[in-house]
Amino acid sequence: MSLINEYRAAEEAIKELQARLQNLKQDDKLQTELEFEGKLRTLMGEYQKSLRDIIALLDPEAKTNKAPRGAAVKTTGTKRARKVKQYKNPHNGEIIETKGGNHKTLKEWKAKWGGDEVEGWATLLG
Repeated sequence: MSLINEYRAAEEAIKELQARLQNLKQDDKLQTELEFEGKLRTLMGEYQKSLRDIIALLDPEAKTNKAPRGAAVKTTGTKRARKVKQYKNPHNGEIIETKGGNHKTLKEWKAKWGGDEVEGWATLLG
């Protein structure tokens, strides 16, 4: 795209956004929400409360972010780590340890003796 075409596209986008902003400014729902937010922030300042305080007050079971502000937030996984299970086969005394059900020997045992029975042999190691 040439520079002049990029300029004209940016100009057009700005005009569209300005029109949208003007429509939003005239929306009664927006005005009501802005008024509510202003009053809420004033009240919070009057009582020296933060948004976290308000959330904790209104929804005590809400999950809060324990990390301090500015700290790096770990986003590389929301699943909890699986716990190690130890299976001891009462037929031959063989012991295996695994975190999941995708273990070759465990699959063989479940095929031979049934999943419910094999799960009965499990001990949670932590």
